[in-house]
Amino acid sequence: MFVAGFASAAEEPPRPNIVFIMADDLGYGDLGCYGQQHIKTPNIDRLAAEGIRFTQAYAGGPVCTPSRSVLMTGLHNGHTVARDNVPHYVTYLQDDDTTLAEVLTNAGYRCGGVGKWSLGDAGSVGRATNQGFDTWFGYLNQDHAHYYYPEYLDDNEARLELPGNSKSHHTYSHTELTERALQFIDESSERETPFFLYAAYTLPHFSSLHEDADGLTVPSTEPYSDHNWEPKAKKYAAMIHMLDQDVGRIVNQIDDCGIRDNTLIIFTSDNGGHKNVAKRFDTNGPLRGYKRDLTEGGIRVPLIAHWPGQIPADQTSDEVIAFQDMMPTFAELAGGTPPANHDGISIIDALKGQRLKTPHDYLYWDFGHCRTRYHQAVRMNQWKGIRSDVRLGVAGPIQLYDLQNDIGEEHDVASEHPEIVQQIDRIMRSAVTPSTQYPIGKVYRGHAIWQPKTGP
Repeated sequence: MFVAGFASAAEEPPRPNIVFIMADDLGYGDLGCYGQQHIKTPNIDRLAAEGIRFTQAYAGGPVCTPSRSVLMTGLHNGHTVARDNVPHYVTYLQDDDTTLAEVLTNAGYRCGGVGKWSLGDAGSVGRATNQGFDTWFGYLNQDHAHYYYPEYLDDNEARLELPGNSKSHHTYSHTELTERALQFIDESSERETPFFLYAAYTLPHFSSLHEDADGLTVPSTEPYSDHNWEPKAKKYAAMIHMLDQDVGRIVNQIDDCGIRDNTLIIFTSDNGGHKNVAKRFDTNGPLRGYKRDLTEGGIRVPLIAHWPGQIPADQTSDEVIAFQDMMPTFAELAGGTPPANHDGISIIDALKGQRLKTPHDYLYWDFGHCRTRYHQAVRMNQWKGIRSDVRLGVAGPIQLYDLQNDIGEEHDVASEHPEIVQQIDRIMRSAVTPSTQYPIGKVYRGHAIWQPKTGP
């Protein structure tokens, strides 16, 4: 019998609705509850004040596609099907991949998604509605999601046509995504089955340069129009303001439907902040690096969980958790069965503000599969190892950081801890399952990329 662990067996709560809200390229330091001084995020901050805020939560990867793939499959970056943003068109999920939505569907949940999918175009087997989602609205294609005024949005197996939108700037996509999210919550609350909403928002991702010369597209710079800031800073702040306002609308809708006490809400970001964000905002706070980096600034993300009566209010957790953990956690809460080969752990104890009984042995990431340089990173206890110069058939040195005492990764202590470096080296060589989707170990653009060995 399923026991969620938040109450006694005699008073075990019903299976919760699950709302997973994920921003796109929102930095660790972009929220007030994580130290942001200039941009106000009252609705997201309220979720943190009424729930739990994680300080050592990690995305599935340093860029969009692999992070989403890790979330959906429960497999870490060295195992999941989509491990990089490029190539975009061969890394789709296949019919034999098991997704989080499929696990929840099999457990009796209604599953809906809005926003950026990135794991299969329309007509492909990887599309969201072929991977467990009853409904999907927004962007299936990775590149298409770079446009905030698109000519169309994917609408299940069809399209919502927005002819001329890219020129007239009539319909801002984020607004439409939120309306569909609210509609899904309203429709689902009237049913007797629980639901899973995956709101994969595109804010505050930089837009296509074809849409806006500075890479930021927003209908208005309110409420920051009167600030003595450069226009780019006003736009970025306004995008986060819009995101925060719509998180508030989602919470209000859950309240209006009378289901807040039985709804788990998680808010996070798909990877670290962008290096072109105005410096005044200090987008990644104390972390070094940005999106596309395997330093903490590229992969450590804000993560807030809220569930009244089940998650204690005003809690902070330093437990090390990652996107692959959502698969076993949500499966346990739903009374479902995750795939046998997932890489996650249940974090229900951490949600309660307790220590994890069986924490991760390690976390693994890599990046640059289709480039001439291949990067790897491992988090093991307080240690972080980064191999950032793997090229021309040679595995470069490992940099080692003690995150407990050096969150900014300023001091490489590899020479002081050779035994830890050796352990991390073995993990880097064994944690990767070779994939035909990526040219690691092959000659690519004239360069031979190092192939990690399997086994010890």
